[in-house]
Amino acid sequence: MSRRRTLSRKKKIALAVTAVAVAGSGAFALAATSNAANVQNASNSTVCKGLATALGNNESFIAGQKAAPDAQSAARIANREAVIAQIKVQQEASGCQVGESVQAGGAAQPGGAAQAGGSAQDPQASQPAGNAPATTAPAGNTGNASGQQVCKGSTVTLSGEAGAPAASSNQFPAGTRLKVTNLDNNKSTTVTVTSVSGSCALLNNAAFEQVREPGKFLIRRAVIEKVG
Repeated sequence: MSRRRTLSRKKKIALAVTAVAVAGSGAFALAATSNAANVQNASNSTVCKGLATALGNNESFIAGQKAAPDAQSAARIANREAVIAQIKVQQEASGCQVGESVQAGGAAQPGGAAQAGGSAQDPQASQPAGNAPATTAPAGNTGNASGQQVCKGSTVTLSGEAGAPAASSNQFPAGTRLKVTNLDNNKSTTVTVTSVSGSCALLNNAAFEQVREPGKFLIRRAVIEKVG
């Protein structure tokens, strides 16, 4: 009689431990599912799309440098890799899918799998920057300065690069002056192109801050003008 009671108690303890383990694993799975559901991406968040576009532009630039390297390619690639790492930090902080990239005019590439050479709208994205010297870009807005409108319908985002206000482009050589206007807040900035990127006008951090709306990393309604 005593042995039966002992076995019964052991079975009850085993069943209780099993139940706790099952409940724990279920709670973990539920939490993981909930966290995954909270992650946003380029299809449902303007912030995430802006960061993904910036990431894609930098990946296209790196692919272009690797495809047609020159004496400065290694330094350029190292710089852009550092920029990509910073963009991924911003993606995580913003609740976006880390590593997601968007080619200009194209679809999102999960996990940072960008297409070398850019999209159909950006056929020159893979061209190297060459040896053209960077020029110092002026800060601030330019008042009523205007020029020839270019790249109609293009969106504008940021490269993640530091330094004085400047831009990179796959349409215009280094030294070209571009005026970018954000029609959503009527702010504009005029910057000098200093390198090649995967889009018509890619602003660095300082230039983008001059025309951005708070909390946004993409300008959907932009006017780009060539002024010099």
